[in-house]
Amino acid sequence: MVLRLMSICDYAPAYSLWMGAAGVGLRSVDDSREGIAKFLTRNPGSCFVAEDGNQIVGTILCGHDGRRGYIYHAMVASAHRQRGIGRELVEAGLAALRAEGINRVGLVAFRSNENGAAFWKAVGFERREDLSYWNVSLNGENR
Repeated sequence: MVLRLMSICDYAPAYSLWMGAAGVGLRSVDDSREGIAKFLTRNPGSCFVAEDGNQIVGTILCGHDGRRGYIYHAMVASAHRQRGIGRELVEAGLAALRAEGINRVGLVAFRSNENGAAFWKAVGFERREDLSYWNVSLNGENR
């Protein structure tokens, strides 16, 4: 297994991985090829893929706003889980954010994603019960 920086050339297999995973929310604009290209351009050193042979089996998108880091689409193909790949992806993403001066990182996970919740707890994340998540769509096309 090889861990490396993600490039837009990885989009098709990464998107296929995301589409096949339960508990993942994808947006038509944000997660389009163009949307991911924009994210990778803004965050060139903090998004990673895990490859087994020439197959992408894991991803993590990490970025920041200069103050707080965020994680998106951190996942490992079900046939490759329980091998430490997810932990390695998270460690690589956090190290990249730390190197950019980011001191705190958050993520959003669906409450119904119990496997995800167990994973995030196992790698040291804490669930915040004191917050409410709010958002507004600025683009009606972003379903």
